[in-house]
Amino acid sequence: MILNWIGILLGAFAVFGGAILEGLHIQALIQPTAAIIVFGGTIGATMLASTPAEFSAALKGILNIFLKGEKHNSSKIIQEIVGMANIARKEGILALEKSLANIHNPFFSSNLRKVVDGYDPNILREMMEEKIFKTEQINNSIGKVWETAGGFAPTIGIIGAVLGLIHVMQNLSDPSKLGTGIAVAFVATVYGVGSANILFIPMGNKLKKMGMTEIHEMEIIMTGILGIQAGLNPRVIEDKMKNLVGDHEHSEGKAAEKKAA
Repeated sequence: MILNWIGILLGAFAVFGGAILEGLHIQALIQPTAAIIVFGGTIGATMLASTPAEFSAALKGILNIFLKGEKHNSSKIIQEIVGMANIARKEGILALEKSLANIHNPFFSSNLRKVVDGYDPNILREMMEEKIFKTEQINNSIGKVWETAGGFAPTIGIIGAVLGLIHVMQNLSDPSKLGTGIAVAFVATVYGVGSANILFIPMGNKLKKMGMTEIHEMEIIMTGILGIQAGLNPRVIEDKMKNLVGDHEHSEGKAAEKKAA
């Protein structure tokens, strides 16, 4: 989450700071008219291009990027599943029912409940794969909302520039109004291109990557649950799940374990 804040602040500082270093007054970049045209037009077009559910989820995604951060922890999930595997091996599958209330991950708890209830392994695998596939589609659609906004913003910026130039052409006889019209024209372009490349497209990419992390965690859970259902040795289950974890995640998990110790 801190990296997200640093990224957006650094990007904004580079643009505005560079302009100031070139001798441009910051007031010249503050144009309410251009902001209304670009951001209002971009959000309106994005709303039209998205379903209500997608747009609402995309707005919530902003909170996940800048306020809540990522909550996924593969190492913790693996430890939890191994603990359940040990219980199942020592006391039987039915003994897991007592531990279901302590599981906070809904995908893990609901499918472990199905194991306790005696679902056929093939049917359970199909159900989990369908859930993972559907979640992946939803996560991608949420990221595409802001990528779509990033596609609209530069074009809306050009529209703002054209409107500013039209205003200039209409007031050629009044030199006092020429400066405002030209400023709106150029600043609208800056707003459109800048917001697309510093804000909208990066947010879309970030949400997609966060969605991929969620899918990866679900795949780890599915591997663990199927291992528990098959009665595999907890160490075998742990190894199978760790094989799905990337090197960077594995190193982060080890660091977290050392810190906890």
